[in-house]
Amino acid sequence: MKPFMRDDFLLESQSAIKLYQEYASSMPIIDYHCHLSAREIYENKNFNTITEAWLYGDHYKWRAMRFNGIDERYITGDATDYEKFMAWAQTMEKCIGNPLYHWTHLELQRFFGICEPFGEKSAVPIWKKTNALLQQEECSARGMIARSNVAVICTTDDPTDLLEYHRKIREDNRIEFSVLPTFRPDRGMDINGSGFIRWVQRLATVTGTAITSYSTFLTALQQRMQFFRETGCRVADHSLEKVPYIESSEATIAGIFAQALQGKQIAAGDVERYHTAFLQFCGEQYARLGWAMQLHIGPMRNNNSNMFSRLGPDSGFDSIHDHPVAGSLSRLFDSLERKGCLPKTILYAINPKDYFVLGSMAGNFQSGGIPGKVQFGPAWWFNDTKTGMVEHMITLSNLGLISRFLGMVTDSRSFLSYPRHDYFRRILCNLLGGWMENGEVPADWDMMGGMVQDICFHNARTYFGFEIK
Repeated sequence: MKPFMRDDFLLESQSAIKLYQEYASSMPIIDYHCHLSAREIYENKNFNTITEAWLYGDHYKWRAMRFNGIDERYITGDATDYEKFMAWAQTMEKCIGNPLYHWTHLELQRFFGICEPFGEKSAVPIWKKTNALLQQEECSARGMIARSNVAVICTTDDPTDLLEYHRKIREDNRIEFSVLPTFRPDRGMDINGSGFIRWVQRLATVTGTAITSYSTFLTALQQRMQFFRETGCRVADHSLEKVPYIESSEATIAGIFAQALQGKQIAAGDVERYHTAFLQFCGEQYARLGWAMQLHIGPMRNNNSNMFSRLGPDSGFDSIHDHPVAGSLSRLFDSLERKGCLPKTILYAINPKDYFVLGSMAGNFQSGGIPGKVQFGPAWWFNDTKTGMVEHMITLSNLGLISRFLGMVTDSRSFLSYPRHDYFRRILCNLLGGWMENGEVPADWDMMGGMVQDICFHNARTYFGFEIK
């Protein structure tokens, strides 16, 4: 029996161990999709307690605690940090089989040197030790990033964001990693949202543009894209409950937008027409700028209306939708490809039923001499598990080229999340090492080790064109 989560954790063969130890473990991290705060990075946030670092804003953990019957007071309510920590310790013992169990223990090992299992019995000494260490510089926001060997972080940012902290980070020579914005215009797509008009007004303010029509709206968006580009942005992101596609004339879209500015509710068909035109416009601009476009497809958000009223979005009440994907995605991509302006694109599937759909669709639109131009992106959200990652990589290998894969992202709001890259790298090395052990691929360490390093770092650096500090 192996000891609990030690050096050969998840590595089931000597080939896997060698790939991980000699090729993967020391590679820098490019986290090209996350939700960290640039302000907290610049100000080098310190955490008062492990609860603040672990549980504030982490809806993955909140969801597990609710599964465990923990009262909401100890999750998002007014309980003390110690009480919330103890509720999490109680839940941890029930999380075996959930990736949170491994992630939590990797975080304790990497940042705090704690190798014992975490649960109610060990909670009090772990509370004391982690809180003491969090007061040290190496456990500040930037300290944890540096210790994790992170080279590039791409945050997630609204087009109206002033990006002042990204600019300050870029100008601070003491910060040895890059923090770049990601252009995420979801609020500009949410034409029936209660805050749409206020958002358009803010866009007008930050651009100094009088937005009175769809054309002036697009002009303002172009201005913000250029501003983001000048601040280092190389990637955009869209969250799509469903992939839209209804072609319309410019006049029709202008009329829909005008109705929305008047506060009128837009019919479902016209919403889809607007979404289609919005994505087509953005895709064309991203291609012009040389950006990559991320499409996160299929989340069904804010299902529990009572809890949404209490806590707002991103509180652990999202799940997997089952909309059809293939037809609309094909037509959307083809409409951009016909104009020669399909950008580099990364497709994320929240529903594993769409793995083969997205993996095969990516092969229809590889062009422009760009290796892996359209990517079947990493296992995301509910698929971000050991089995989910293996299923994703096997699907990618069967349908495309895993050798051109861009590797993992944290998709996280926590500075403690970087051991998830180590988790992925171990799973990757175990998969490839198993193929070597079985004689399915050559025992060519330069080739296989080079592939591991490409997936961990080099592919993403080349694909996005990142300059490494």
